[in-house]
Amino acid sequence: MVFPDDLSRWEPASVEEVAASFARHTGPWWVAGGVAIELAVGRRIRDHADIDISVLRTDHIAAHDVLPGWELWAADPPGALRPWARGENLPREVHDVWCRPSAATPWRVQLMIDESDGMDWVSRRDPGVRLPLGVAVRRTAGDVPFLAPQVQLYYKARSPRPKDLIDFEAALPVLGPSERTWLQTAIERRDPGHAWLTRLRQS
Repeated sequence: MVFPDDLSRWEPASVEEVAASFARHTGPWWVAGGVAIELAVGRRIRDHADIDISVLRTDHIAAHDVLPGWELWAADPPGALRPWARGENLPREVHDVWCRPSAATPWRVQLMIDESDGMDWVSRRDPGVRLPLGVAVRRTAGDVPFLAPQVQLYYKARSPRPKDLIDFEAALPVLGPSERTWLQTAIERRDPGHAWLTRLRQS
């Protein structure tokens, strides 16, 4: 196993940068993570150490064409990084790739690989949690795709950190009734006593 020299040196790409790069991607892609929450609420919420971009596993290999010449490192569970060779189909348990222009530059993009079934987005944690891709992914007025807030909050609910609670409180007002119900049901499947459920039921 090979480890990069500096795992903490990040200089996240801007939304505009990733939109320009991933416009070349042959399949669906979208902004995820805390930045996706900000795109949903339409304002800056907090600082971000990285930027998450998701693609589907069905066409994840094309990421090498989107970021030509970059170093792409796959995170093999439980989190050790290794170089991801062009043309290699990553195993299903790998869903996280760190990306930087070269060994001398900071990390710029964290690439997440999501699962799908036909035209549905499917949770990699629970195949019973799914949504049509057109619902799971929204677009800004500038046509930048981003993960719908109820889906991003579902991911964040697993082991919420202080920043995830900030994102939850910021996103809650923009969730419609059906989106709150979906998020509540998805969280209940894994943790019926989750602290966020009380807030969701109050709305």
